[in-house]
Amino acid sequence: MSVEVRIPSVGFSTQEAILAEWLATDGASVKEGEPLYSLELDKSVQEVESPGTGTLKIIAEAGETYDVGTLIAEIQ
Repeated sequence: MSVEVRIPSVGFSTQEAILAEWLATDGASVKEGEPLYSLELDKSVQEVESPGTGTLKIIAEAGETYDVGTLIAEIQ
């Protein structure tokens, strides 16, 4: 079973965020709770933890802006 990785809702008024950087590479083994990627919101950058354990399959490119809820990766 795969775990979907989506852009989270960080604040009440947040509608989109920039996927600033992947902290793990495509195909890497990741563990739940470890930093997975960073999001740029307004004037801050925030690390987001992995929601699951397994092999990372990256879908979205770093440096792009995505709406909250957008699927950016899967963990299998």
